[in-house]
Amino acid sequence: MARYQIILAYDGTGFFGSQRQATARTAQSELEKALRRLDWQGNSVLLAGRTDSGVHASGQVAAFDLQWNHTLGDLQNAINSNLPVEMSVSAVKIVPDDFHPRFDAVSRRYLYRIYCQKVRDPLRERYAWRQWPPLNGEALQEAGRLLVGTHDFSAFGTPPRPGISTVRTVQEIKWRSQDDEWFFEICAEAFLYHMVRRLVYVQVAVGQGKYPAQVVADLLQCRSSTVPAGLAPANGLTLVEVTYAE
Repeated sequence: MARYQIILAYDGTGFFGSQRQATARTAQSELEKALRRLDWQGNSVLLAGRTDSGVHASGQVAAFDLQWNHTLGDLQNAINSNLPVEMSVSAVKIVPDDFHPRFDAVSRRYLYRIYCQKVRDPLRERYAWRQWPPLNGEALQEAGRLLVGTHDFSAFGTPPRPGISTVRTVQEIKWRSQDDEWFFEICAEAFLYHMVRRLVYVQVAVGQGKYPAQVVADLLQCRSSTVPAGLAPANGLTLVEVTYAE
């Protein structure tokens, strides 16, 4: 018996999030179905983080204990052959028995994708948020810089449980563009519920000139009375990486 860590990718369009639910189809439930076909005897796989309904992943981390007498490559192939087409395992390795993908993580990185067009593009709508008018890059960069560091992000999300601190440390933020697309990357030790999508929504409002970048600073200080309300859609968001100490 050994503990295995896998890197999991999935198209979240057809999933009600990552965590197992009683009646809904989720990434965790589909992974556990695949593992049971390999004689996995566990009750629940461990995940690095929770993704909302419709959110994608290319770097979700999961761990489970399994009696496996073949190679790591064989295990990867066996899992993939039993997963649905919108899921795959890109890497497998053995880790210490006490490894926990959530509690041992030191950072998580998300990517949000936007494209700027007046008319919807059916080939991109599944994985990006369409916006018009176009975004001002200087305004996006200014708003993003204000978010880096340790702040109270209570205006941008809720904690996983009542009474938990809403202070988080954002290690890095990047806005980059290519043609008519914008890519927002954020890396932090941990996130509040809906935090990334709320951050994107507010910054897009700034990028379209609806609010000055100062509104971001005001929200961090909980002193803004007029703020853009809403969340960026889930389909533009992807969990791309979870990192661990060596």
